[in-house]
Amino acid sequence: MTSSEKQRLQQAELHKKLWSMANDLRGQMDASEFKDYILGLIFYRYLSEKVEARANVLLKEDNYSYADAWKNEEYRDDLAEYLIDELGYVVEPQFLFSHFMEEIKKGANGSFDIEMLQNGVKAIESSTLGADSQDDFQHLFDDMDLTSSRLGRTVKDRTNLISKVIVNIADIPFLQDDVEIDVLGDAYEYMISQFAANAGKKAGEFYTPQQVSKILAKIVTAGKTEIKDVYDGACGSGSLLLRVGKEAKVHKYYGQEKVSTTYNLARMNMLLHDVPYQRFDIRNADTLEEPQHIDQRFEAIVANPPYSANWSADNKFKEDERFSAYAKLAPKSKADFAFIQHFIHQLDGNGTMAVVLPHGVLFRGAAEAAIRRYLIEEKNYLDAVIGLPANIFYGTSIPTSILVFKKCRKQDDNVLFIDASNEFEKGKNQNRLTDENVNKIIETFQNRETIDKYSYAATLEDIKDNDYNLNIPRYVDTFEEEEPIDLQGVVRRLEEIDKEIAEVDSELEKYFKELGV
Repeated sequence: MTSSEKQRLQQAELHKKLWSMANDLRGQMDASEFKDYILGLIFYRYLSEKVEARANVLLKEDNYSYADAWKNEEYRDDLAEYLIDELGYVVEPQFLFSHFMEEIKKGANGSFDIEMLQNGVKAIESSTLGADSQDDFQHLFDDMDLTSSRLGRTVKDRTNLISKVIVNIADIPFLQDDVEIDVLGDAYEYMISQFAANAGKKAGEFYTPQQVSKILAKIVTAGKTEIKDVYDGACGSGSLLLRVGKEAKVHKYYGQEKVSTTYNLARMNMLLHDVPYQRFDIRNADTLEEPQHIDQRFEAIVANPPYSANWSADNKFKEDERFSAYAKLAPKSKADFAFIQHFIHQLDGNGTMAVVLPHGVLFRGAAEAAIRRYLIEEKNYLDAVIGLPANIFYGTSIPTSILVFKKCRKQDDNVLFIDASNEFEKGKNQNRLTDENVNKIIETFQNRETIDKYSYAATLEDIKDNDYNLNIPRYVDTFEEEEPIDLQGVVRRLEEIDKEIAEVDSELEKYFKELGV
């Protein structure tokens, strides 16, 4: 089974569970709020099981259970100290997800209620106070309001509803080594697409399909098994950063996200994928207006920023070192190049950057043309342009492109153009890239091949001749010549058809006369 087939199978199983949970919540609250409770509880389960598993390993030789050890003050203090150092937080035995499940299964005789879960959430955050992990755990569950009347008017009503969701979440597989999907990211995208299409946000703003993530990750780690750090300045759920970690060992992950809900999701996702709090630094702020890692340079940068977003384009940015050398600022209504300029500034001298953007960045004029020209003519940073198929991102059907930049290019290095827009698997709602499609893109990029109707290694002179317009059809000719039409043959056939019609009319006339019509 290929990885894309496995992804689809695992996604189908996850979607079935999510649909069941959403049905439990339907009628109680607005559909756009489902995700806050479901994602929050998925994450609570993970944190709980992580603590329980670590504690059980520690206590195995002493033949103590976690619950028994916690009752012993000496054990409890040592355990808490160890768990805070290792994991950054503690979940007390009474607040373990497994304990909740035991009590829920007892039905009316069980002790679980929603206030117990609420106390568990508070206890996790409280356990990090004063620790190095405090900033990484505070406000993680803010979007999961367990006191909301939307869950029910009484504690009993809210408990019954949340218990159903907990039972369903207990069956979601997300800790196995062969899980190919990003559980939180996929869950988020599915719930947005099914239940929250009108919530005002598109999942495409912060969720990148796994196959596209794989392309970006393989590009920035090409030829490397280990990288110092990776940065995503529009990190959303963090799925892109995590994908890089599947391709090479990453020592530290950095990210920034403007939307607080998805910022929380990114931190959850890091922990859920076994990235300890010491190895990630994700901040909540507007990347263009309030960059949080401005003095750092990164070996790998990946991003799928919001397409053609608005930004202030304030005159103060003309003095900002990220933009000052270009003499032009990106338009207020299209921040695409502002993101590119920001990422270029953060890129290390030996680093690689791969960013997904709409095709307009390749050919739009005015300020964007000036920035594009500077990046190519003055700096020679552009390394490749890869055209992707339309309709592969949820929330937008437009075709997109991957732009690859490096600062260590030589003057005679070519710029590779790849037109992969016609190679995909058609889906019911979205098109998909297969493993074969992805592998062909990566192999072509690494070999820098010119392939008829697919890719072209352009010189800087070629790009200059096109006035720095990067529109892919200018470099990769995909035109298919149609077979010549035999006009004489068409005329003969039309004459034959006229003759056949006349014969049929004559035959019909005889029948009408016999019938007296």
